[in-house]
Amino acid sequence: MDQIGIGILLYPGAQLSAAMGLTDLFGIASQIAERSDQGAPRLKIDTIEADLAITEMTGASEGQTDPYHALILPPSLEAPIAADIAAPLADWLKTRHGEGIVLASVCGGAFLLAETGLLDGRAATTHWIYAEDFRQRFPSVKLDTDRLIIDSGDILSAGGLMSWTDLGLKLVDRFLGPVVMAQTARMMLVDPPGREQRYYSGFAPNLTHGDAAVLKAQHLLQAKEGREARLATLAAQAGLEQRTLLRRFQKATGMTTTEYAQRLRVSKAQELLQFGRLPVERIAWDVGYSDAGAFHKVFQRIVGLTPGEYRRRFRT
Repeated sequence: MDQIGIGILLYPGAQLSAAMGLTDLFGIASQIAERSDQGAPRLKIDTIEADLAITEMTGASEGQTDPYHALILPPSLEAPIAADIAAPLADWLKTRHGEGIVLASVCGGAFLLAETGLLDGRAATTHWIYAEDFRQRFPSVKLDTDRLIIDSGDILSAGGLMSWTDLGLKLVDRFLGPVVMAQTARMMLVDPPGREQRYYSGFAPNLTHGDAAVLKAQHLLQAKEGREARLATLAAQAGLEQRTLLRRFQKATGMTTTEYAQRLRVSKAQELLQFGRLPVERIAWDVGYSDAGAFHKVFQRIVGLTPGEYRRRFRT
């Protein structure tokens, strides 16, 4: 029987409960696979202490490490790992990746993964609350916090704190197949991969870019909850020519004024859907859409769910 090795790196600040949860998830998947197919590979799960990884990197350890097919960087309940602490671990991870090992991160683990430089020019995700810090620290990474998992084959990243379940199931699917993955998800009473982080995240605009004129336009949009998005009004508020505002607004926020206003409107609609009882058509009108059909399209494009699906999932 083949053996597939999966290592979970316990870097400084790593969430131990997530590491244990991943160990249990892979253990359940292995049991299911062994019961259903005598020839199924067995998953061997190890937790790796950071100091042992560094010792191996410096050549101070004897013997070889166990062969791994994947290394996982779990989430952290602390601030993202500092660059100086991450550096030796990043070197170790980069070496392992060069040997053909898949690297995967969850939530704040993406900061350690990005320190390897392997994410430069690639798409990746982390918890949406870390988005601004991550972009400032790793500007060469194509961060997309709307997505819960980004699978690039040799590198995977997962978003929120509990998305270790999604990542674990994604790897079970890869190594043991979709049937075992679905049965594991059913056993653990969790959704199979397919969710998106944008279902859960609110709109957190960048307000620390340092462009005072753009901030004035943002504050007006915020005060009007996105319903006042006329370019002439925003430009007058910012004290800029319209074309200049468009250029600087895009550079500072990463989106156009129209897209920004849509995000604010949808954010308000999410609040009304979650905490109120108004019909969707009335909510569309209240957030500034006279055409309910247009509201549905914009909402689904931004959130990934229809307004009705969002209400059924998140209504309190």
